[in-house]
Amino acid sequence: MRWTGRRSGNIEDRRGMGMPLVAGGGIGSIILVLAALFFGFDPSVILQTDSPPPTTQVPAASPGQDDGRDFVAVVLADTEDTWAELFRRMNREYQNPKLVLFTGSVQSACGMAGAAVGPFYCPGDHKVYLDLEFFRDLRSRFRAPGDFAQAYVIAHEVGHHVQSLLGISEKVAATRQRGDRATANALSVRQELQADCFAGVWAHHANRTRQVLEQGDLEEALGAAAAIGDDRLQRQTQGRVAPESFTHGSSAQRVRWFKRGFDAGAVNQCDTFRAEQL
Repeated sequence: MRWTGRRSGNIEDRRGMGMPLVAGGGIGSIILVLAALFFGFDPSVILQTDSPPPTTQVPAASPGQDDGRDFVAVVLADTEDTWAELFRRMNREYQNPKLVLFTGSVQSACGMAGAAVGPFYCPGDHKVYLDLEFFRDLRSRFRAPGDFAQAYVIAHEVGHHVQSLLGISEKVAATRQRGDRATANALSVRQELQADCFAGVWAHHANRTRQVLEQGDLEEALGAAAAIGDDRLQRQTQGRVAPESFTHGSSAQRVRWFKRGFDAGAVNQCDTFRAEQL
């Protein structure tokens, strides 16, 4: 991926601030690790502590030697440029999200979250939260290497921000509260697949206007989308697949909707909520 260019000023670097890390072990820790396999997870659902655990100081990288932050800032800037233009075409104004870099755990408007939940978007404060160690997991645990795979992760979370600005997230949350668990899971899948599609829309325009893609980049993003499909993760962790418990969609669905957004480059092609077949 050609990622040199403008860097976003909307990076909030909280690394090394000594936020409390989630302590503990056993089955609880395993559950949290499994939660990390899903993007867009609301950390307030599982991570609340009554008393603060021990803190760990993590030194921040020296200025000029922080490739991870630079990469994130460039990708975020590209999403800003893309969505600002797309919103302008819809006669709307795009409001840039903040992206918070943290290490270990972080406080958000959605509650205290540990790195175990993975990257997430909090609609309460319109911020994306990312521990850069997740990119190492993406390469090793999920076997989805490559800088464009990482860019897909960021673009997916920004996709949730787009949903928030368009009023989609609020409607989904209200409907989920009124329904049963099966309904809530089904809506969650459609919301996550739409964020995948929005990530594809970004990639389409970023490549068309700024030629960011190099050979193999698209395959990296598709590989990342497939790696975190509910069916693949369930098969790896529990040996069986339970479609009724899906919250993010199967590998095939995630790939299909990212590719749909990438091929079409149009927001109106990402209406997963009206799609008869996902």
